[in-house]
Amino acid sequence: MANRFPLRPRSLTALILLGFVIVALPALFGTISAAIEMRTLSSASERLVVNGVTATQYTQALVRQVSSLERTVRLYQIIPRPALLDTFRQNRDLLLQTLGGFAALPGGKDDRVVVIERMRSAVNDISTAIDSGSQTRVNRALRGFTQLAGDAGKLSELASSQTDAELKQLQNETEAVRRRLYWQSAMLIPITIGLIILFAVFLARPIRQIDAAIGNIGHGRLSTSVKVQGPTDLKALGKQLEWLRLRLIDIREERNKFLRHMSHELKTPLANIREGSELLIEGAVGALSIEQREVAGILRDNSLRLQRLIENLLSFSEWQARRSELELSEISVLPLVKSAIETYQLPINVHGLRLDLQVPDLTLMADRAKVKLILDNLISNAVKFTPDGGTITLRAAYNTDGSHLVFDVADTGPGIPADERPRIFEAFYQGATPQGGLVRGTGIGLSVVQEFVHAHGGTVELVEGEFPGAHFRVKLPLIPSPTAVGKG
Repeated sequence: MANRFPLRPRSLTALILLGFVIVALPALFGTISAAIEMRTLSSASERLVVNGVTATQYTQALVRQVSSLERTVRLYQIIPRPALLDTFRQNRDLLLQTLGGFAALPGGKDDRVVVIERMRSAVNDISTAIDSGSQTRVNRALRGFTQLAGDAGKLSELASSQTDAELKQLQNETEAVRRRLYWQSAMLIPITIGLIILFAVFLARPIRQIDAAIGNIGHGRLSTSVKVQGPTDLKALGKQLEWLRLRLIDIREERNKFLRHMSHELKTPLANIREGSELLIEGAVGALSIEQREVAGILRDNSLRLQRLIENLLSFSEWQARRSELELSEISVLPLVKSAIETYQLPINVHGLRLDLQVPDLTLMADRAKVKLILDNLISNAVKFTPDGGTITLRAAYNTDGSHLVFDVADTGPGIPADERPRIFEAFYQGATPQGGLVRGTGIGLSVVQEFVHAHGGTVELVEGEFPGAHFRVKLPLIPSPTAVGKG
């Protein structure tokens, strides 16, 4: 790219400045073109005015000078004095000079030159007659003044016609310039808009890439590498985001490794505690009193609860680390639900909870282990927050078009506060609502639910209004799409 565009700006500031310059070029071109056109019209108008005024002055001067020359000749005819002859010659020279200036005016010279030459010839004839001293020739020359006066009027008419013609031409040129400027503006507007859009797109592309990268990092989608094309400073920002993405991947792997290690380390002593409590309950070391059996039962129940929490941690850690593919098989929903309920039968009985089970014998293609964990976590959440004597509702049905299985788990507990709802599916987030039991949750139960539901291409949401407590609705496709299976 650098070889193809050696002058391409390397920084965002330089690119913006270049964009302003290129976008401004059409407007600048239009302004300069309009200024040139207006200057041309102004010059033409000025020439028209100057030539018109000069022609008018010459015609007026010709009329006066012809009249003055005629009076001088007639007076010389009566009083032949040398002074009058000198006056005649002065008037003659002034008239010839005026004719010369008139002849030098631009435009319409053909007709005008003929009349001017005729007037010069007449003036020369009159001058020759006066110089000859012949009275007869002077009388004959006096008749030439009639032609001179007519030719002076003819020149005035020609000057007016020439002025009118030039004015009409100027009007036509003005109209032509107006049309040119109109079409020029009509062409420059879309060109300018096109250039603005082009630079906006060119600038928006790296910004969109950066925005997408920040969005992916912010939402934990770290599998997509950050690639930013554009000015050098934006590329550098993209490299920083890529470094941040890789660093977050390392941190996540270290966290998951720690979770896996600690979970495995906890499982061994926990298994010993559970087995020991079961041996005590079974009377392997002797009969227990009622109080001792209750204590042993508490130990066993809480060890089982801890085991489930550790299994959640292991499942979540494994899922985050490997994103393993789904192991699909045909699942009967009702037996799976009953199996999940049996795990919590003791706390359900102890707290006098009522189960409203509305699950027909339905089937779907899914990963059995992951669906089992989805049910375990939702039922565990409901058991945990439902007060003594409350009701837990579990129901399943196909949706209207038969493409998804809809599973609802609801309780009659306190529900989820409005300010906590946007974050309930975040990993390790624990709300402020007190939880029952001796062991506090890890905050990943609902996160595991969301991860596994999304892995199947389904959705999970918190529904409001139908039940007084929390109401979760899971939608799983009956047959996961290849995309969902592949991204597992």
